[in-house]
Amino acid sequence: MVVELIHIIALVVALIIGFFIGWLIQTKVAANTVKNAKEIAKKIAEDAEKEAKHLKREKLLEVKDEWLKKKQEFDNEVNTKKQKISNFEKQLEKREEILEKKIEVVTSKEKEISQKEESLNNIKKDVERKNSELDRLLLEQNLRLEKIAALTAEEAKKMLMENMINEAKSDASQMIRDIRDHAKAEAKKEAQKIIVQAIQRTAVDHSVESTVSVVQIQNDDMKGRIIGREGRNIRAFESATGVDVIVDDTPEAVILSAFDQFRREVARISLERLIADGRIHPARIEEVVEKVQSELEEEIMKEGEHTLIQLGVHGVHPELTKAIGKMKYRSSYGQNLLQHSIEVSLLTGIMAAELGFDTHVAKKAGLMHDIGKTLDRDVEGPHALLGMEMTKKFKEHPIVINAVGSHHEDIEMEHPISALVQAADAISGARPGARREPLESYVKRLENLENLAKSFEGVAKTYAIQAGREVRVVVEPDKVDDDLSDRLSYDIAQKIQEEMEYPGQIKVTVIREVRKINYAK
Repeated sequence: MVVELIHIIALVVALIIGFFIGWLIQTKVAANTVKNAKEIAKKIAEDAEKEAKHLKREKLLEVKDEWLKKKQEFDNEVNTKKQKISNFEKQLEKREEILEKKIEVVTSKEKEISQKEESLNNIKKDVERKNSELDRLLLEQNLRLEKIAALTAEEAKKMLMENMINEAKSDASQMIRDIRDHAKAEAKKEAQKIIVQAIQRTAVDHSVESTVSVVQIQNDDMKGRIIGREGRNIRAFESATGVDVIVDDTPEAVILSAFDQFRREVARISLERLIADGRIHPARIEEVVEKVQSELEEEIMKEGEHTLIQLGVHGVHPELTKAIGKMKYRSSYGQNLLQHSIEVSLLTGIMAAELGFDTHVAKKAGLMHDIGKTLDRDVEGPHALLGMEMTKKFKEHPIVINAVGSHHEDIEMEHPISALVQAADAISGARPGARREPLESYVKRLENLENLAKSFEGVAKTYAIQAGREVRVVVEPDKVDDDLSDRLSYDIAQKIQEEMEYPGQIKVTVIREVRKINYAK
């Protein structure tokens, strides 16, 4: 028991001692740990302090650099503004100097103006005084002149005005004549050059169409077969073709007469085929005529296409091409319409090339200028306007449409090519042998020409000479002087252009003759 107690006490003591020893050891360890922790903390604090100092130094350097940079920018900006302000100050100083000089000039001018105003006032007073004196002298002079000349002031004034008007008219007429002569001379040279070049470069066959065709036959016995029993063959032939068949004493020939060349050509070919075939009777006549008409319709289209290729014209509507082909069987004053149109097309194209215009449009306008003549005769209206409507219908070029409608001045010309077409048409129609004109129309044209010239005041007599290419006008010398004679010739020429239609040109010659007669007794 006691042993156990001793063992327990010993164990307790051992425990206490062990606890104490453990406590001491733990205390020492804790002390060491604290010491170590303090050292570590101290080291960390020192490192942190060093790093903080380093960071502080870096930040201070960055802030310093940024500050220096901002300071530099600020200094530059301040310097720039100072420079601008300095420049502005210099400019203001210059302006002030200029303004001061201007003020001095204005002040000086004001003084001069004041002096001049004063001088002008003095001059004005002097002029008024002299005007008053002059009026008085003029009044006295007029009174003396009235007494001497036995004329009132109004009568003298009227006489003076008449003299001045006559003198002004004379001077104006002379000036107008000089200007017109100079303009005509220059324009004539250029126009002649262009037209001569165009004519020289154009080579178109010229022929005058007639209204009859002659068909040769082998012998006169064929004439009886053409006439037929009781004339039924010839009546059937004339009815089918619309031409007159003349069977007379002309040996081995039958004459076909018609103004329509297409019908006459159909009749000629049909009659030649009938003669070659030998079967001549009404049914066969109608069959052959119908077949020939169909063939010629196709030939018309080919002729139109060939003409366009010959002239180098393209983009033409088929109906207009067919109308161009029809021109082969139309005539104007005895001139073949297709040959005339080809000639006008070539002349217009050459003149347009010389003047720098579109030659293709010019050629097309010249070719189509008389296309209205191919329409049926029952269509009423001037051929120029009919042709204009036709080309407009098939959407031709506006310049072509205007040229077709204006080449006889039925409408206003809108482009120089229209004037070229008109000139080329006159050139083609006016050359010798190009056209024939019926006697009645010729005589009437000459009478109209003389009457037109005689309608002017002061004209005594008129004479149309050289087949209507010149009109001579004899004036009354006491009513028309030399200067007015020149003006009169110009006015007559202008009126002829406006009111008459004629081929080529008409020369107007005004003759003023003064005769003084006395008798010796």
